[in-house]
Amino acid sequence: MYHDPKTVLSPKERVESVEVIFDKGPVDFSWSVARLKWDGSSVVGIRWNGDRTSTKGLPQTRGNPTWFVVPNELADAVLNAAREWSRAKQDDLEEGYRLMAADDKQEAEAEEWTEGLIGDAY
Repeated sequence: MYHDPKTVLSPKERVESVEVIFDKGPVDFSWSVARLKWDGSSVVGIRWNGDRTSTKGLPQTRGNPTWFVVPNELADAVLNAAREWSRAKQDDLEEGYRLMAADDKQEAEAEEWTEGLIGDAY
């Protein structure tokens, strides 16, 4: 079960904000990297987003999903790698859209389907 990393704001007294840099999404072995405001300082956090056995992901504190704060010495390397993964994920998505748009038969079927929906609205 996937747990959206944008919603992980625990422990409440330490985490002020979460800016997700990379989120693998609702897939097996999903993980995320984020910039956090932790105790007033900007840090990098990482976490597993959940699976079949841990619906809240890891780490957890008192049953609440939380972040693992990456040591400062590793923060830039983790952040740079997460940005690369995010760009690659975006490129894959854009390539998928390009391939779909280039498929004239599929585009015609999609247009016919959406036109049918418009007719249903009346």
